Amino acid sequence: MIPQALKAKKSAVLVLVLVLVLVLVLVLGDRAKSNIKVGVLHSLTGTMASSEIPLVDAVRLAVEEANQAGGVNGAQIEMIVSDCRSDANYCAQQAEKLITQDGVQALFGCWTSACRKAVKPVVEKHHHLLFYPVQYEGLEQSPDIIYTGAAPNQQVIPMVSWALQQYGKRAYLIGSDYVFPRTANQIVKKLLQAHQAQYLAERYVPLAEQDFEPIARDIVKQHPDFVLNTLNGDSNQYFFRALQKAGLRAEEVPVFSTSISEAELAAMGPELMSGHYVAWNYFQSVQSDENRRFIERFRSRFGQQRVLDDPMEASYIGVRLWVNAARSSGTLDINAIKRHLDTATLAAPEGVVAVDGITRHLWKQVRIGRARDDGQFDIVWESARSMAPAPYPFFIPDADRRALEKAAP
Repeated sequence: MIPQALKAKKSAVLVLVLVLVLVLVLVLGDRAKSNIKVGVLHSLTGTMASSEIPLVDAVRLAVEEANQAGGVNGAQIEMIVSDCRSDANYCAQQAEKLITQDGVQALFGCWTSACRKAVKPVVEKHHHLLFYPVQYEGLEQSPDIIYTGAAPNQQVIPMVSWALQQYGKRAYLIGSDYVFPRTANQIVKKLLQAHQAQYLAERYVPLAEQDFEPIARDIVKQHPDFVLNTLNGDSNQYFFRALQKAGLRAEEVPVFSTSISEAELAAMGPELMSGHYVAWNYFQSVQSDENRRFIERFRSRFGQQRVLDDPMEASYIGVRLWVNAARSSGTLDINAIKRHLDTATLAAPEGVVAVDGITRHLWKQVRIGRARDDGQFDIVWESARSMAPAPYPFFIPDADRRALEKAAP
């Protein structure tokens, strides 16, 4: 028989083990519950994947840096990444899921304006918070969206104005057939009119279009002073291949693009676009200590051959702005975080940025770059200082503005 004292000892040990297991479960459970979830909405498949996948890495870098610095009010940040599949309506469904089922505290994502416009009513219905990182056509603002990319006066308008000054007054417009290109070109046509300039043609193709030889031949035939390119996604590489095949060189007819950055150049081959122009707020070639440190941190994490671009930097600073606002407010209450965002500033790789509390866009510096053979850009022009965002261009009358908003696809 087992002595009574031994039985009691074994029972005590068993109880102690059970208590320790229970404590461990409770601690791990509390730790898991304390994680703050954020949603990332980007296309990992489809025609927009090559542009959007790098943005997920930029968000990840910012999240990991925040976690290494203690997280938000002692809690770690957990990313939930949803593949939008290059489908705006599907992306809106994923936004609904992230908010209502996954319980995320903020959303970071979308590229195309079609995607943003599909996600916007979901975010506004729940009075939630979306950080949108890409330049766009303007004519929009929302209390529930922070626009970390450029408004029209911070990209397309100064780019076209510079092209008119440098190359002439005959423009050719080519774009993907959706919200941003069509609306942006309506703004551009008003600008051309104000400069007594003209557009020779206005062409639109479906997203993922690959056959650009007829358009390339038309450009050769009409020989504009410059081309304004608002194509998005993989179509850009086919467009520039068609231009190359047609024998059209940048020295003869320069192309000014709104959605090609270092990441797209790396994917399509920089030789296709050498000598042509883009406009952004950030280039990897920006010379500043803040940017050099940003590049070093990103490459240490994701590989020394990786490149950085404007939408990636805008994605990164979106997370930084949210983290700073959440820390400052001391709470996860979305309304409190929004109030702190209204006056937020940040020393970003592109330079100091600040949230405009009225429009919820950022004050940003504007830069125009010329593509090099090595996949980087020479900055050929930049604004003297940060420019206030103007999502509603001042030179468009209210009646025309309302018509543009109504007509936007």
